[in-house]
Amino acid sequence: MAFYTKEFVAAISHLPSVEKDKLILRLLKKDLTLANRLQFELVDDGNVEERRTAKEKHIITNVKRMTERFYKISYLNMDIRYLSGDITEHVKITKDKYGDASLNLLLLIEVLRQNKDNILTARPPIKLRKFCTAIIARVFKVLLLIHKMDEDLLLDFKDDLIKLGKLIGDNDKIMKTAIKNGLDVNWLIHTEIPENLVKIHRELKNNGLLK
Repeated sequence: MAFYTKEFVAAISHLPSVEKDKLILRLLKKDLTLANRLQFELVDDGNVEERRTAKEKHIITNVKRMTERFYKISYLNMDIRYLSGDITEHVKITKDKYGDASLNLLLLIEVLRQNKDNILTARPPIKLRKFCTAIIARVFKVLLLIHKMDEDLLLDFKDDLIKLGKLIGDNDKIMKTAIKNGLDVNWLIHTEIPENLVKIHRELKNNGLLK
């Protein structure tokens, strides 16, 4: 993290307006995320909820495309990482913490719902294990995000958590990976996230799981 002295900040603040504007534009050209965030906060008419809804449609459309063009499980894994990065960018721009959980949850549900047969028949085994482990790691990520929120918001995610839990239980490859990596699917199906989830997750990582 950069550290700026009081003298440096004061010097910047006393620059002529034209000079400051030039500096800001030069900096924004090198930081597109910051530029997009300022665009969203200062100019765009849309709000966070509208952006989230648009991102939901984007995820559903792209998972459908990925499924229709399925070739290898490793390629599907790459496409998921791309969409996950897209969600991360949305969160950086809008500071949408709720959307961070809900959009990643939607991504998991759509991937498992549309790709059951692709997953069950995927080869080679090493690539399949990598894919399934990545899915379970993402499930933990979603649970950790929800765990950080106000307890009342858990009800907002109840139906989707149950849906995700059933999709995992209905896929032998994913379910075996969940068990191996310490994910209790009952946390999802019964919407009961352990209070010590952070500790559980840390211990699993320390034991070489979820990777």
